[in-house]
Amino acid sequence: QVHIVESGGGLVQPGGSLRLSCAVSDIIFSITPMRWYRQAPGKQREWVAGITGGGSANYADAVKGRFTISRDNAKNTVYLQMNSLKPEDTAVYYCSAADAAWGQGISVTVSS
Repeated sequence: QVHIVESGGGLVQPGGSLRLSCAVSDIIFSITPMRWYRQAPGKQREWVAGITGGGSANYADAVKGRFTISRDNAKNTVYLQMNSLKPEDTAVYYCSAADAAWGQGISVTVSS
């Protein structure tokens, strides 16, 4: 069974930065596409960013230019660097392995 654990969330002021980490086990990580999603209060879960095993990344328009997804295949970990955070980025962020396995989610709150 795939295990996924997110970390790095918390409270940050608008304009600030956070880096989320997602540690994955029991999977051939290096070939698995990884994705970040988020779900804001009262809204549906939405895709944020994805990265292939080879490192090709893509982003939702709402975060393009502010967020960067990356991966370290030696550590079985994917990251989401979030800069210039806005209140509308407030959500629970989820890490997914090929949309087949999910982490428990981690809260990010952007507020002054």
